Amino acid sequence: MPVPLPLSGPRLLERFRALDDFLLEHQAFWRPRPFNLPRLPWEERHPELAAWLRRRSLEDAEAAHNHPERLDAPAPFAMLAAASLALGETGELPATAEDAAPERFAVDVPGRKWQQIRHFASRLWFASQPRHWLDWCAGKGHLGRALAHDGTPLTCLEHDAELVASGQALSDRLELAARHRLQDVLADDAAARLDASHTPVALHACGELHTRLLQLASAVGCRQLAVAPCCYNRIDSADYRPLSDAARASRLQLSRDDLRLPLSETVTASARARRQRDQSMARRLAFDLLQRELRGVDAYLPTPSLPVAWLQKDFADYCRDLAALKDLPVPAARDWQALEARGWQRLAEVRNLELPRALFRRPLELWLLLDRALYLEEQGYQVRLGRFCPTQLTPRNHLLLAERVTHITCG
Repeated sequence: MPVPLPLSGPRLLERFRALDDFLLEHQAFWRPRPFNLPRLPWEERHPELAAWLRRRSLEDAEAAHNHPERLDAPAPFAMLAAASLALGETGELPATAEDAAPERFAVDVPGRKWQQIRHFASRLWFASQPRHWLDWCAGKGHLGRALAHDGTPLTCLEHDAELVASGQALSDRLELAARHRLQDVLADDAAARLDASHTPVALHACGELHTRLLQLASAVGCRQLAVAPCCYNRIDSADYRPLSDAARASRLQLSRDDLRLPLSETVTASARARRQRDQSMARRLAFDLLQRELRGVDAYLPTPSLPVAWLQKDFADYCRDLAALKDLPVPAARDWQALEARGWQRLAEVRNLELPRALFRRPLELWLLLDRALYLEEQGYQVRLGRFCPTQLTPRNHLLLAERVTHITCG
């Protein structure tokens, strides 16, 4: 079997159109959220699949969470899984032979983040050598320093003054030609920080932060840039605003809630964090059953994110306090233990009913990535899109490499 190659050239638009058709055709599977709906619209059309999923345990759902495509589930699951795998494949970006930053540059960097940085840096192959790195939303500038370890000038932009100061101190200690600047990259004056000589890089800049970089870098004429996007739902509008001509022409309209789907994969949470997450969700699902009774309305009622300390409350107090928070009537005495048990049962159902939806995590994310890639093509860049590290290191493991190449002709 041939090794999949990163996407580039005409394949970018071809794949985008195929993904667009796939997502539009199967919206009934990925748009509705099982957490909000006791019964999903697609269950009536596929009762065998629905019944099979509802019989499974919470442990069964957890085991399949990261690889739902491997489930031997009733139709049409296998068809959707095969299409998801084929359309979601991008290939791995080739590693360069450039010298890696010495391990002393890893000081103050969490181990997982340092591994992500090393993988990211090893995939930055450009036709011409970068002359000045610009680390966008830099934090302390760990990525920028790893790239500038050979003496290439570096500018780091960050909106947190404490991180700017800490980053500058680290760069000075390593004797780098680095300038850490306090800058809100969404502010009107951010464009003045970019220059055509810069090669901007961004590792997991969220939502508006990375789309702002694509727009500003292309506008000022940066020859190269490298971006690994994250948190597509961090936008300032209720609905997604496409960047490229192809995405603007699509009939697919995405809400902010839709944009959370690619982020629903969990590979790095600790066992303790998972237990807290499960308990919180089970309680919220139990309360959902209660609030429908209290309101006399069989519809989901959004509730705010609650502090972890709420999990220490007796379940009856949890429900009474949350009802008060939502201005609902005081719940009458009841079998609170039985209600909480129903919440756990609902959680098992929800997690298993999410597995068909999970098949669309990667296709939707790739649709969003290709929107960015096609936008950069429209700005005159040659673009490559592929994986820069294993999913186990981070699910947000796709990297956009863009470069404007000047062709010299002889007259």
